[in-house]
Amino acid sequence: MTPPSAPDGRDAGTPVDLVVVGLGYVGLPLAARACEAGVRTIGLDVSAEVADGLNAGRSHVGDVPDSVVADMVAAGFTATTAPSVLAAADTIVLCVPTGLSASGDPDLTAVRAAARTVAGRLRPGTLVVLESTSYPGTTEEVVRPILEHRSGLRAGDDFHLVYSPERIDPGNARFSMINTPKVVSGCTPLCAKHGVAFYGRFVDSLVVSRGTREAEMAKLLENSYRYVNIALVNEVALFCDRVGIDVWDVLHCASTKPFGFAPFQPGPGVGGHCIPVDPRYLESKARDEGFSFSTLSSARAVNEQMPEHVVDRAAALLAGQGKRLAEARVLLLGVAYKPDVADTRESPAYPVARGLRARGTSVAFHDPNVSRLHVDGTEVPKVDGLNPALRAADLAILMQDHRCYDLVQLAASGCVLLDTRGKAAGAAVTLL
Repeated sequence: MTPPSAPDGRDAGTPVDLVVVGLGYVGLPLAARACEAGVRTIGLDVSAEVADGLNAGRSHVGDVPDSVVADMVAAGFTATTAPSVLAAADTIVLCVPTGLSASGDPDLTAVRAAARTVAGRLRPGTLVVLESTSYPGTTEEVVRPILEHRSGLRAGDDFHLVYSPERIDPGNARFSMINTPKVVSGCTPLCAKHGVAFYGRFVDSLVVSRGTREAEMAKLLENSYRYVNIALVNEVALFCDRVGIDVWDVLHCASTKPFGFAPFQPGPGVGGHCIPVDPRYLESKARDEGFSFSTLSSARAVNEQMPEHVVDRAAALLAGQGKRLAEARVLLLGVAYKPDVADTRESPAYPVARGLRARGTSVAFHDPNVSRLHVDGTEVPKVDGLNPALRAADLAILMQDHRCYDLVQLAASGCVLLDTRGKAAGAAVTLL
């Protein structure tokens, strides 16, 4: 009997090693690495635009060039919106987003939807992995019941359920999926064993966690550690500004200690999908358990005031020129959340632009990596010519120190520069 055809033209019964559900910043690099290692891979996404682009060899993720996608397609990779491909998968990895709701609470809508989609096509012996970051208990208390109830199968007996947190760092040329240790955990020891066998095919080093809750907590700790330490240096920067101490010299001196100190840098705010979001998952879970994570809430209070501090500093610099924000033209330099990427998720550029506009400022931006910046539904004008834009601006704010910015040239441009990254020097430069 001929197997039924899937809507994307594949036979629903054709075996495949791996189906990656969610082809974004986590899922696409995973699929790329799997293909490179010879793992037969299909990508499943809810966006037809994403699937069509990948099948045509076009990437939408900065760390995965078009050439890599072309190699993936040449190796047999296809992307689809048809869930029928799940039915013949040996391994299914969920890499769907876990953001925040409008009220700031964890939003597991995509995780639940993906689990329901998988459950309807789950077969005995399949390995299911959750890579999406979430609070401790998500794998056992959210994903597992959905999979078991809808499929009639039991995790640990009929199929294998694993949690392995993603450790993607966009723009990091030193550490990739190959050489970054991978934490693997399972609902049972046998589940974990299957997870190790899978990731061992294309990751150099594996770390087996005692259980899924420990692995989920480890991921939240990693980013909460950074969040809290960034808050500490941000608050130090605020204090130093108040009393006239050069915070950048303080940090330079402290960083020379070869033990007991890990350097972090202050800035205009905390950006990216993980660092501003993951601590909220931990706070929420703690609150449900009747525990108060006061360190995290205090850190959030500090980090969230940094964009307004930038706006206040801009106002003070303009006042020194005899100008008010309401009549000024301000140019934001680098609006991505980290250097040399195109990712603007949770970028401090959004609240800074919002704060400037609220005071009547005319705001534009320059960033060779970012094509558009929308704030509250309104587009912030982009300028392409940096030098003319600097000449036309009353104040420039270096939000992100992309490698393309010549700091000497910026300092010598004649435009007053507020450097939130502590990298430039000169008479026209003021550091955060």
